[in-house]
Amino acid sequence: MKVKLAGFGLVALALAVLPFPLSEFRTVQLATVGAYFIAILGLDVLTGHSGQISLGHGAFMAVGGYTTAILMADHGVRDVWTIPIAAAVAGAIGLAAGIPALRLSGLYLALATFGIAVVLPTILKKFDGFTGGSTGITLFGKPAQTGHGVGVWGLTNNQWLYALTWTVGAACFLLAWWLLASRFGRSLRAIRDSELAAAASGVNRAAYKVGAFGVSAAFAGVAGSLYAINVAYVSPDTFPIQLSLTLLVGAVVGLYGSIWGALLGALLIQFLSDLVGLVPHVDTKQAGPTTLVFGLVLVALMLLLPLVLRLASAITDRGYSRGR
Repeated sequence: MKVKLAGFGLVALALAVLPFPLSEFRTVQLATVGAYFIAILGLDVLTGHSGQISLGHGAFMAVGGYTTAILMADHGVRDVWTIPIAAAVAGAIGLAAGIPALRLSGLYLALATFGIAVVLPTILKKFDGFTGGSTGITLFGKPAQTGHGVGVWGLTNNQWLYALTWTVGAACFLLAWWLLASRFGRSLRAIRDSELAAAASGVNRAAYKVGAFGVSAAFAGVAGSLYAINVAYVSPDTFPIQLSLTLLVGAVVGLYGSIWGALLGALLIQFLSDLVGLVPHVDTKQAGPTTLVFGLVLVALMLLLPLVLRLASAITDRGYSRGR
């Protein structure tokens, strides 16, 4: 436990000083990494610890992003205050999605949640009077934008967004750490390892599995809200269908159930295109080497899923037993 706390402190210190020697462009990129990091934390809670596969977390991010955008643009709510509201809205939708998911498992559950990601962009375009349709909602320069695109507390706007994202990210990490070390996390791992044994031990499988969906979706809502604040714009293309797949790949790279690996997965999502020699951003509209790599990892995940879950189980169980 002391080693983990020391590691958390060192990472937090590095993140605190990192944006100052970097360019504005890299600072924006690392702020985006922070949003992905929070979303992957949520996936680790759901998939890594309860064993439920979700391919719909891009949709939950979109719910959080649009909640923030609508509250800022139409109701004048300050951007930072929209973050907990976005978490509550996405979490409530996650709870609702978790109820029918109780009857599904494995690839069937993955396909069902992927359907959410497929349908949501159509819904966003359909209700254009509320969501802005294909045009989307612009937030830059709105009175509700902290700093009005200039910055606060002596920080540039990009440094402020970085600080906001990673402060919230650190809080989410500590919350996930506490949840997974509590009875809630132990019950999720019991359900993941054996639902029959968990039920025999008095664990309410339905309540905990639905609760995991809600918590995970709330994390994704926070990530979507921060992403919308960072880019100051939302549209259906801001949260494409591919986002759900890339988040899952990021969770796989960070090892299911390891919240400590979520940062590695988030870095992969943002910088994989750099590693394969493409432009700095992942192109979500055209196929290319980046898309191929993500696709190969996803196929490997489906083929090796039982082995990955057993490995995650061994890692997390060993980690929490040492923590106790």
